[in-house]
Amino acid sequence: MPNLCEQRLEQHETRGHTLTLKVKFSDYHQITRSKTTITPISELDIIFEIAKVLFESIDLENRSIRLLGISLSNLDNAKQSQAIQLPLFQDADITWE
Repeated sequence: MPNLCEQRLEQHETRGHTLTLKVKFSDYHQITRSKTTITPISELDIIFEIAKVLFESIDLENRSIRLLGISLSNLDNAKQSQAIQLPLFQDADITWE
């Protein structure tokens, strides 16, 4: 059964080619890493696998992280031309606005 992230991508008939990871540190410095795939992705396990590889490529240098973001872009979609904000945690009772 697909989770909320996958359901929203499916509902909007959307898949993406580029996954971007943004890390903001407590000193307000930020690092952005991205990976573009040939085939579009929308499956959560692939999204998290790529995000994990991108995160592990960052030298954290014993620094505190204050914000971590993942976005999917370079979209293949038939229905929509705007970006979709997806929740980071599937089961959290937190709504991000």
